[in-house]
Amino acid sequence: MTLNVVLDGLILGESPRWHDGRLWVADWAAHELITLDADGTREVVERPTAIPCCIDWLPDGRLLLVSGDRLVRQEQDGTLVTHAELRNLDPHAWNDIAVDKRGNAFVGCIGFDFPGGGYAPGILAVVTPDGTARRAAEGLAFPNGMVVTPDDGTLIVAESYGNRLTAFAIGEDGSLSDRRVWAELPGDHPDGICLDAEGAVWAADVGNRHCVRVREGGEVVQTIDADLGCYACALGGPDGRTLYIVTSRFPNDFRTPAGRVLSVQVDVPSAAA
Repeated sequence: MTLNVVLDGLILGESPRWHDGRLWVADWAAHELITLDADGTREVVERPTAIPCCIDWLPDGRLLLVSGDRLVRQEQDGTLVTHAELRNLDPHAWNDIAVDKRGNAFVGCIGFDFPGGGYAPGILAVVTPDGTARRAAEGLAFPNGMVVTPDDGTLIVAESYGNRLTAFAIGEDGSLSDRRVWAELPGDHPDGICLDAEGAVWAADVGNRHCVRVREGGEVVQTIDADLGCYACALGGPDGRTLYIVTSRFPNDFRTPAGRVLSVQVDVPSAAA
């Protein structure tokens, strides 16, 4: 299986997404939101003042961006406005995001000062379409990558310090219930994740420098190794069968442009394809 470099010169890339025929990637250290067209054209589409952590889109196509302790929305004219304040729910770092078809945005907070602070459990918040933010789940061991299943019925969350993927049932109002272990991943620390059309999850792992494809229940059916830490992954491309993997050094000095986006062809397309 051949890994190809499709984008380099990143410092710390995160949150790859395939949307509207382009790959989107956030470079945390450079404070840049970057797109890459199918022909390889790179464009910086936003330079927010706070770290452009993770992205998704509302059902009407407007971009949502986790930036610092706010959830920011890009209006149709390109301006960025506050969609929701998150700091009053938890003052620590906010991380990944996933949006359902109703416009409910799920955002994770790691719950402690990373990497230097002592561990404490994190939370998930839900931000409803009107911008109201509330706690939806607590006691997660470093909540990280998230996906919503195509039927809008389940949210799957990577618990990086829990060595597992955890699932919740999603209510009409964005409430989360029926928490369960979706897959145990002993020895792995799942970071960014994506979902394929067979319901399997690809999970990136920084320390192990790989991505694994895992089925519900914990069976790892494929592993793709890289030469740097794998921070996140996304399925995309014209047929949904390109796995994009964002890699970089760990620990990261937030100065060295050693980050890259790799691509590899896989058999099963994205759940969204």
